[in-house]
Amino acid sequence: MMSRSRAMAFTLLSLAIGLGLWEIAAHDVPGVVFAPPSAVLLRIAEDTASGALPMALLGSLGHLALGYCLAVLVALPLGFAIGRSPTVAAAVDPVMNAIYAVPPVALVPFLVLWFGLFFQARVALVFLMSFFEILVTVTAGARNVDPALLAAGRSFGAEKRRLVTRVMLPASLPFVFTALRVGLVRGINAMITAELFFAAANLGALMKQSAQRFDMAGLLSVVLLLCLVGLAAQEGLKALESRLLPWHVQR
Repeated sequence: MMSRSRAMAFTLLSLAIGLGLWEIAAHDVPGVVFAPPSAVLLRIAEDTASGALPMALLGSLGHLALGYCLAVLVALPLGFAIGRSPTVAAAVDPVMNAIYAVPPVALVPFLVLWFGLFFQARVALVFLMSFFEILVTVTAGARNVDPALLAAGRSFGAEKRRLVTRVMLPASLPFVFTALRVGLVRGINAMITAELFFAAANLGALMKQSAQRFDMAGLLSVVLLLCLVGLAAQEGLKALESRLLPWHVQR
């Protein structure tokens, strides 16, 4: 079992090695083709000091948060219903699997017609790309609850509501946290995809402006920021999981 401080040390070491290899790989490459991390980090510092990057990030996080929260609110109860009810599964599973097979980007023209090009459309794309990832994982978790746990709950006189809240939900929490992490990553993907495919805004606008100027450092600064946001979000969910599920998470 690895301690938290040791795990953090290995994480920082891997990041440092990655940045070092990136710097070496970009050393003899023209900056317009591939910028080194030193130039990218300098651009992040400049854009942060000017306020452009924080404002763009806050705007992007607004529709990410709304779309992701809506996806969680809908996908969690629906996933448990599909996973535990054969009737609901028979009615909903085929439709959900058919829609899940369609690439979300293929739905962009429909979202433009239904929601326009601005905030509502970006929220809708985040919702769609997060929703199915969360739904599939939660459904699998609900289906994989150990029958012995349910039998033990019934033997102690637990009614259906208590079986759900005291047995099924705690037993499915590892799957729920996995669903939240996967859904969040897909939501971040949808966030920047929406800002590039719809009306350019926030981080997407910064990327388009950098591309028009052939500013590779500006492009990679947004990409690196997205990586850091995704990493921070993942680590935050992992920390919450380790606190709520100490019997499941090993460090």
